[in-house]
Amino acid sequence: MDGMSLFRDDGIVLRTQKLGEADRIITLLTRGHGRVRAVARGVRRTKSKFGARLEPFSHVDVQFFARGSELVGRGLPLCTQSETIAPYGGGIVTDYSRYTAGTAMLETAERFTDHEGEPAVQQYLLLVGGLRTLARGEHASNLVLDAFLLRSLAVNGYAPTFGDCARCGMPGPNRFFSVASGGSVCVDCRVPGSVVPSPQTLMLLGALLTGDWETADAAEARHVREGSGLVSAYLHWHLERGLRSLRYVEK
Repeated sequence: MDGMSLFRDDGIVLRTQKLGEADRIITLLTRGHGRVRAVARGVRRTKSKFGARLEPFSHVDVQFFARGSELVGRGLPLCTQSETIAPYGGGIVTDYSRYTAGTAMLETAERFTDHEGEPAVQQYLLLVGGLRTLARGEHASNLVLDAFLLRSLAVNGYAPTFGDCARCGMPGPNRFFSVASGGSVCVDCRVPGSVVPSPQTLMLLGALLTGDWETADAAEARHVREGSGLVSAYLHWHLERGLRSLRYVEK
């Protein structure tokens, strides 16, 4: 009989799926093993405290029981124990704008970690920080979401530019923006489909990417809306299909 191994990691619950009458498949983004799917037995029973800790948005310390010497690769491991690190869901699910923004963040994290078992520490840390900020209500939900989306794109190699030309490097500001070209472009490098966002919108997006919350929080609503549209289009281009959850986010 193949040996069984114990693993321990901390992670964010991304989503859950029903399995049988009382079990669930839990999808987590973990610190050490990237995206992991595991079976949690009995968690759908009404009195299951174990199940209550394994809801989306929860930051948990989890113990897994897996076949062989690897956590991922030989069937789904069992999630046998969990302890709450931070119940971010409590500050998110009771507010519609936070909930829809948070759901889009979870979907984004899952889409950018499509290979199970591969560590994605930067994406994990971004998600933990983003959910913490969202749950505390420190900034407008749509700004937190756009900052998370931009930084997720950046850590996965798709960082847009909002100043210098993305094609020739001409120092900014440059007035045109091209999703296909990687961000701001100069007049000589503009391509069909380029748009002309307001300078304040590009300044806002640059602030969200770098964490300049003083500038971001002071942005006017029209620039926030325009910026969200550019972020959504840029994300769609690189993921090849949009996020289902973005359609429910309040703009």
